[in-house]
Amino acid sequence: MDRTLESLQLVIARVLPHRDPALVFKDLNVVAILQEFWESKQKKKAILPSEGIIVYESLSSLGPPFVSYVTLPGGSCFGNFQSCLSRAEARRDAAKVALINSLFNELPCRRITKEFIMESVQEAVSSTSGNLKDADDPSTSIGAYHYMLESNIGKTMLEFQELMIVFQLLHWNGSLKALRETKCSRQCSLDEKMRSHMALDWIMKEQESPGIISQELQVALRELEEVRKAGHELRFYKEKKEILSLALSQIYSNKVTTSSWDDQMSLALHGYR
Repeated sequence: MDRTLESLQLVIARVLPHRDPALVFKDLNVVAILQEFWESKQKKKAILPSEGIIVYESLSSLGPPFVSYVTLPGGSCFGNFQSCLSRAEARRDAAKVALINSLFNELPCRRITKEFIMESVQEAVSSTSGNLKDADDPSTSIGAYHYMLESNIGKTMLEFQELMIVFQLLHWNGSLKALRETKCSRQCSLDEKMRSHMALDWIMKEQESPGIISQELQVALRELEEVRKAGHELRFYKEKKEILSLALSQIYSNKVTTSSWDDQMSLALHGYR
């Protein structure tokens, strides 16, 4: 633990030389420190300002506990893990979680190496009951995963995680095979068009199995809450929630008025809490 703290302090001294490493996590203005950290990285990589925006999102709530998300440049997302009594407190807590993860991401051990690739492929084979021989075949899920790892040697875990979001969502959505057949799985990016296509897929599944979207949404919300409270990166779970919510909104848009939409959503999610 002492070595890790010392490593983080070295990162702070390198990226934020005018800050006292021992006081960074005690500073109440952690939102400004997080912004400063990413602006510093931005300047070194000559990234356009529009690509380095940090976005905060507060969930609607009549009272505590409040929930806040922060999305970093590139797409990684974190949330507050403490029970917060105000929106400002939730925002600061989310920023602190994001800052800690951002700093950890700068450590040498967070880079993709040959050893990491071997371990990751073996774990993927075990979790999917696949075959290690598939790793050499890009047309298989294991092979595509192996290819993506090999293509990103030297990158940080957060950078790779951002690339993996599309792969994870397509696998969850059941679209990975179809996308592989069009030979564009490695070029696709997560945008509104892709979210809409995935939502349409779930609408079609709802027609075959009524209630499946509500069930999946309950699972996604539960997972999102669990990973947020654990302080982990949560974009995959948040995207699942957004896609399923979009599918539900499209299903009900032609059946209910705007005023009754919230009631329909409540009914659809009944039993989650």
